[in-house]
Amino acid sequence: MHIPDGFLDTKTWMALTAISGTAIAVSLKQTGKTLGEKQIPMMGITAAFIFAAQMLNFPIAGGTSGHFMGGVLAAILLGPFTAILIMTTVLIVQCLIFQDGGVTALGASIFNMGIIGAFVGYYIYVILNKIIKGSKSIFINAFIASWLSIILAAAACSVELSISGTVPLKTSLIAMTGVHAIIGIGEGLITIAVLSFIKKVRPDLLELRHE
Repeated sequence: MHIPDGFLDTKTWMALTAISGTAIAVSLKQTGKTLGEKQIPMMGITAAFIFAAQMLNFPIAGGTSGHFMGGVLAAILLGPFTAILIMTTVLIVQCLIFQDGGVTALGASIFNMGIIGAFVGYYIYVILNKIIKGSKSIFINAFIASWLSIILAAAACSVELSISGTVPLKTSLIAMTGVHAIIGIGEGLITIAVLSFIKKVRPDLLELRHE
């Protein structure tokens, strides 16, 4: 989902940059109101973990590979607005230092993996928590939300490429969502593994944060 330069036309990447820029501004304001001093180190640790985890690819059928996104995990731990900032930071570093994704497409990457992957994914998790309850519900709901966040982000990427005239929507949508449905399983498993560890050592960090 890291889109290279030239894959999106000007109107698409400019519109997504504007949307993502607005989301970042709102997130900065909201995070400044809700984030306490004790949570700031957690924000740094979460960003570092997601950055490191995204650098590790796991093989998928057909010779393709995928990696952890981490949006839902960040949102569960620190809230959806803070998660957008974490994903933005990770994506900027990857883009400017490691050339993972284009500069002009950075707004699109933030939109797909930050706004959809983290923000929308978090509220899917919130809704699931109201429907599915029980001692293991946090892990079930986190898995489903993480999996869906990957599918939705991939679908958004497909639509953007189609609007730009790069790839026909039918072709890109089937290919992107099909592969990312498998990647989403890995996303969900990593998310619940981390949450399971945190629940043992710091269960207070798993309280729902409605921002």
